[in-house]
Amino acid sequence: MLLLERFYMITNSMFRSFFENFMNILVQRGGCLPNRRLARVAGCTVALCGATAMFGATALFAQVPDRPAGVQPSPAATAVVPTPDYKLGPGDVLQVFVWRNPELSISVPVRPDGKISTPLVDDMVAVGKTPSQLARDLETTLSEYVLSPKVNVIVTGSSSAANQVKVIGQVRAPQPLAYRAGMTVLDVVMASGGLTEFAAGNKARLLRKAPDGKEQVIKVRVADLLKGKLKGNIPVNPGDVLVVPESLF
Repeated sequence: MLLLERFYMITNSMFRSFFENFMNILVQRGGCLPNRRLARVAGCTVALCGATAMFGATALFAQVPDRPAGVQPSPAATAVVPTPDYKLGPGDVLQVFVWRNPELSISVPVRPDGKISTPLVDDMVAVGKTPSQLARDLETTLSEYVLSPKVNVIVTGSSSAANQVKVIGQVRAPQPLAYRAGMTVLDVVMASGGLTEFAAGNKARLLRKAPDGKEQVIKVRVADLLKGKLKGNIPVNPGDVLVVPESLF
């Protein structure tokens, strides 16, 4: 866009300079029309400016590559699709919409202390609540200032450790993954680049914390999953850790 503006300014300046010189000549000649020679000079100058403009436009647009077929522009932001019982955690980014009150709507992160602050609401606890529960709590507080407020809370970014699935060991890209509804062990492995050549895939373990706080160990045959044997492709939960050990041989 800056190149287009610059090209326009240069071309416009050229034409303005030509016409100013042209008018000066007319004034010097006492307002009479130019003779044939002057007309030919003016015509050549216009043609030269036009050719320069065409050449510049061709060179400029040649620098802008066409978008490959089938490639769409990336969206500016993509909302996370949480499960109905998704629990908010520190690091989650929330979009708070207050119907008919845009001045109260805001995008806000959940702070490390588990709270958020929005216009007219200071330090409300968000961690451990679902988006719907937080929306209802915001409505209760805002009702002191707004008549019948309607609030909607959308999770636009999830970086809370409690809502991640971690993959460690012999995968090509060990990493924490943002949990999404319906995610399975195979999804986690594929998102981590698959197994390394030294992986003991069928000895993988899924570590999960039970509601009573005890750790559960679930055996997973990841190598078989990658061969198309999907019987053991179990769903994962937020907070799960998939461990893929190294083969001894």
